[in-house]
Amino acid sequence: MNAARLDLFANPVSRKLFGHLNGAGKVLTDSSLPHTTQELVKIRASQINGCGFCTDMHTKDATAAGETPTRLNLIAAWREATVFTDAERAALALTEEGTRLADSPTGVSDETWAAAAKHYDEDQLAALISLIAVINAYNRVNVIVRQPAGSYEPGMFG
Repeated sequence: MNAARLDLFANPVSRKLFGHLNGAGKVLTDSSLPHTTQELVKIRASQINGCGFCTDMHTKDATAAGETPTRLNLIAAWREATVFTDAERAALALTEEGTRLADSPTGVSDETWAAAAKHYDEDQLAALISLIAVINAYNRVNVIVRQPAGSYEPGMFG
């Protein structure tokens, strides 16, 4: 297994940054946004960004929380799958558009926003968009340093 370009866990700057990101993550975990939706969002953004480390982590966390293999296997093909609720579909669409901002001249479309707003209240929307931003930050750091994937065990980071 290749080592990461930079040991993010040993470096004092990245450790401090992750402390803040983890604090933000705790706010989101404790929000009223359903935990299942949170994991779907983290997995989908991580898939789009090619972050093996985060895909591994959040797939294993979702499994440990009782998510089914069928749903996990279909996240990347959620549009064609029948196993996601309308609310989850709205969150996944917002995740995709919020992760691929450069792919659209308007960023997130009004239609995608309206679908999310139909299913989530203001606090949940705040948590959802913040979660998309936070997981994208984690993805980018891990992809840049080529953080190896596969060895994560649920709960290992507390």
